[in-house]
Amino acid sequence: MHTPEAKTASDPKHLRYYAAMKQKPISGHRRKTDAAWSPTPLVTAANFHEDLLFPRIKRAVAAILQRGKVVAPVDVLVEMDLLAPEHLDDWRRGRVPYLERVIHCNLTKLSRFLRILRFHAHDLNLVPSLTAYMRWGKGPQMRLRFTKTGDPKLEEAYARHFVWPGKSPFPSAQEGSPGLSAE
Repeated sequence: MHTPEAKTASDPKHLRYYAAMKQKPISGHRRKTDAAWSPTPLVTAANFHEDLLFPRIKRAVAAILQRGKVVAPVDVLVEMDLLAPEHLDDWRRGRVPYLERVIHCNLTKLSRFLRILRFHAHDLNLVPSLTAYMRWGKGPQMRLRFTKTGDPKLEEAYARHFVWPGKSPFPSAQEGSPGLSAE
């Protein structure tokens, strides 16, 4: 009869197993101690055009500016199909505690999205404007939350709209607008 006992250092099968585990990452993940591991590079004003999210953000912003003069992060998320319009409506009516809960991507991607959108809006000469998001419908008018943590900087980034300052509509890609050319 076999009794479960703690493995000892003299057990060669036990040693081989743990030696093998130290050499390869589990299920394709890399440990922070691996030489090839590196975090996602920080998106800057110099490199945001190279990010994989940029072409999608650019197309979404162009479509929004063809319809109006204001670009809101929530509208860009809807245009990119990362946020369903029904979920946005539920959040605005207070049925969802915070917006990030219903957005279809991870928080790292959302952070990159907000930085790239801000840099792209700056390149298009759009003026940032903070907007207060208040609950729709009956009941007390309370401020809506974007994030679970309520981090003020992230809340401000989500609430920042970008407005075309001109009296005329935003120039389309055919008129030679910078940053909106078709790719």
